[in-house]
Amino acid sequence: MSESKTWKEVLADRIPDEMGREVDIFATQIELRKQGKIEDTVFAETRLRRGVYGQRYDNGKRFDGSSTQALDFPSGDLVKGPDTVWDAPGMQRIKIPFGGLTADQLDVLGDLAEEYSDCILHITTRQDVQLHYVHIDDTPDLMYRLASVGITTREACGNTVRNVTACPLSGVCRTETFDVTPYARACSKFLLGHQDAQDFGRKFKIAFSGCEHEACGLASMHDIGAIAVTRTVDGREERGFRFFVGGGLGAVPHQAKLLEEFLPEEELLPVSQAISRVFARLGEKRNRARARLKFLIAKLGLEEFKRLVDEERKVMPDDPEWTAFLSDLHAYDEKPLKIAQPMNGAAAADGFEEWARTNVYRQRQDGYAVVTVTLPLGDLTSNQTRALADISRRFVNDTIRATVEQNIVLRWVSEADLPELYNALAEIGLNGPGAGTIADVTACPGTDTCKLGIASSRGLAAEMRSRLAEKGLDMDAAVEGLRIKISGCFNSCGQHHVADLGFYGISRKVGGYTVPHFQVVLGGQWTGNAASFGLAMGAVPSKRIPDVVARISESYIQGRSGDESFQEYIRRIGKVKVKRMLDDLTDVPPYEIDSSYYMDWGDSRVFTTGDMGKGECAGEVVPLVQFELSGCEREAFDAQVLLENGQYETAYKQAYSAMVHAAKALVKTQFLDVPEDPDTIVSEFRTRIVDTGLLHDNPVTRGKFANYLFHAQRRNVESYSEDLAHRFIEETQLFIEAAYACYGRMNVVSN
Repeated sequence: MSESKTWKEVLADRIPDEMGREVDIFATQIELRKQGKIEDTVFAETRLRRGVYGQRYDNGKRFDGSSTQALDFPSGDLVKGPDTVWDAPGMQRIKIPFGGLTADQLDVLGDLAEEYSDCILHITTRQDVQLHYVHIDDTPDLMYRLASVGITTREACGNTVRNVTACPLSGVCRTETFDVTPYARACSKFLLGHQDAQDFGRKFKIAFSGCEHEACGLASMHDIGAIAVTRTVDGREERGFRFFVGGGLGAVPHQAKLLEEFLPEEELLPVSQAISRVFARLGEKRNRARARLKFLIAKLGLEEFKRLVDEERKVMPDDPEWTAFLSDLHAYDEKPLKIAQPMNGAAAADGFEEWARTNVYRQRQDGYAVVTVTLPLGDLTSNQTRALADISRRFVNDTIRATVEQNIVLRWVSEADLPELYNALAEIGLNGPGAGTIADVTACPGTDTCKLGIASSRGLAAEMRSRLAEKGLDMDAAVEGLRIKISGCFNSCGQHHVADLGFYGISRKVGGYTVPHFQVVLGGQWTGNAASFGLAMGAVPSKRIPDVVARISESYIQGRSGDESFQEYIRRIGKVKVKRMLDDLTDVPPYEIDSSYYMDWGDSRVFTTGDMGKGECAGEVVPLVQFELSGCEREAFDAQVLLENGQYETAYKQAYSAMVHAAKALVKTQFLDVPEDPDTIVSEFRTRIVDTGLLHDNPVTRGKFANYLFHAQRRNVESYSEDLAHRFIEETQLFIEAAYACYGRMNVVSN
C-alpha cells in the first residue's frame, strides 16, 4: 500500500459501493464513540453487529500453548465492557455464508491475520472465520480489505441473523436430495440488513441441509432449519423443504419443531421474513436468557406460532427478491479446474493411504473427490492460509468451503491429482488424517480468549487429539467414528450437546482451591441433523477427562452387540452403570499430593488461588454445603434415570426437588434452620441470595439461572412430556452449577 494512500483509497475500484458505505459508517461511529457522542450501550451493539468483540487475554497463551509475550499483549483481567474496548485487542468475526471461500479471499484472510492479528486464522463451528487480538482502531481498514474480495463482517455478531450455514458437501454429495447452496446464498443475502430482522432480542441462526440422515446442516439445532425434499405433483417434481423452527443449543437445548412438512421453494424467503417479523414483535427483549426464538415458541405453542406466521405472511407486501434467485439456480454453479481422471495405481507417499481413507470423499460426479484439510483446533497460520490458496488454484479453482467441524474442504479434485495434492499439503503441515473421526475433536475457544470460558476446552481438545492420534491404525472401527465436542462453559459453542462424547467446563472447590472440571454429556447424536441432545451426568476433574474417554470407549468396544450404535449401547446399559463406571475418576487428591489437578491443560499456573477458608468455623460449613450440593447432583441424576425409563412426570418432579434443595443449601449458609416447605425455601433464596446480589455477582451465572427456579415454582404443568422433562433436567443441572459457583465466591458462614 502506498504510504500516502489509505486502504480505502487503494482499493476504491474493488470495494462494492454498498459495502464501502457500511464500513464508512462504522469508522464514523468509532470516531463519535471516542468523542463521547455515542453511548456505550449503543456502541456495544453497533460494534457487535460488525463482528467486533472484546476478548479475554489473561492467560498469556495462544490456543496451542505458545507464548504470546512477544506480541506485547497487555496482561491482566478480561476486557469487561464497551467502555474498555479500546484498552486491549479484541476479536473480529468474519461471516462466510455456507462456508464458501475463494483462493483470493484466503489470501486476504491470511494477510489480515498476519498484519492485524497473531498470524492465526480460526475456523468456527458456524463456518465463520475469527481473528483474535485485533485492535478496534484497525477494524475499518480490515473491513475495507475484506470488502474488496466480497466479504462482509456485517451482522456476524449481535442480535441479528448470524452466518447462514449449509452442508459443505452441498452439490457434490452422493445422497443429497438437491443442492441447497443457492438457497443458503439467497437467504443470507436477503436477510442481511433487512429491516424486518433488526429488532431481535437475541441472535437468530439458520441452517440448510441436503438430506435428513447425515449431520449435514444440523437443522434440528437452529432457529430455522431447512432440509431439502421433493414431491411430485401432476407428474412434475417440485422442490421444497422440511422446515423446522425453534431449535437451539445454548445452556438449555431445544429440539427444533416441524413447522411445515413441505415448504415450497418459492415460500422460503417470505416465510423466513414472516418468522423474523413475529420474532421481532413478540420475542423477549428485556430478559436475554429467555430471548431466543425457542423460548417464544415454547411460550406460545407451535400451533399458535404457526398461526401468527401464516397471518404475517398474508399481510406482507410482495417482494420480487422472494423468487428472483429461482430463475437461475445454476448461476453460481461450481466448475472443475481439471478433467476427471482416475488414479490408475499412481505411486503415493507414505501416509497417503491412511489420509485418503479418512479425508477423501468420492463425489457423486464420477472421477472427482472432496478432500478435507484437517485443521487441529480449527487453526491455521497466515503462511498456511496463503499456501492453501495457491494449492486450490493449482488443483480445484475456487471450490473451497469451511466446515462446522472446523476444517476446510477442497471440492472437485480430480482423483488422479490426489497423491500430488497430498504431497502439497504435507509441505505446509496440513496433511493430517482423521477427518470426521474421534480424533477430529471440536472445541470452542474456552478460557484462551472467551470472556465466559470456565475451563480450557482448547487445552483439553489438544490433549485428546494428541492421545487419539497416537492410536492411529490400531483404533477400533466402531470407536473411530464417534465425535468428541468440548465447550469451555455451559453455552455449547463447542456443540457438546450433540456429540457422542460431549464435555463442558465447570469448576469445583477442593480444599480452598478452585479445580477445573468438565461435565460429561452423553446421549447426543451428531447424525440425522443433530437428531438428539445429551444430558450432563456428572462432573469429572479436567485432568481425568482423557481417562473418561478411554474407559467409555473401551466399554463400548467390549460390550456392544453386533452393529449396535454408541447411542443404542449407552441406552441399553443405562446411565446408572455408566456413572458407576466413572465414579472413581471424580476424586481429586489434595494439592500437596498431586498439584496437576489444580492446573488447567496448557497452563502451568494454579487454576485460581481462591479463599483458603477462615478458621475452623468456616471449615465446618464447607463440608455441610458441599455435601448438600452433592446430594442435589445425585437427585438430578436420579431424574435422568427416571427420564430414561419414560417416567416423565416423576423425573420432572425429582428435578424440581433437586433444584429446591440446591437453593436451600445456599440459604443455609445464612439461615441454618430454614423450613422444609419449598415455597419458603424459594422465598428465602430470593431474599438472601438473589436480591442481595450474591448470585448476580458471579461472572459465570450472572443470576440468570435463578429464573429457572422461579419459573418452575410458578409453572402449572398440564402435560409432562419427554421434551419438557429433558429441558427441565438440563435447567436443574445448570442451577446446581450456579449454586456451586455462587458458594465458591461466598465469604459467609451460617449464623
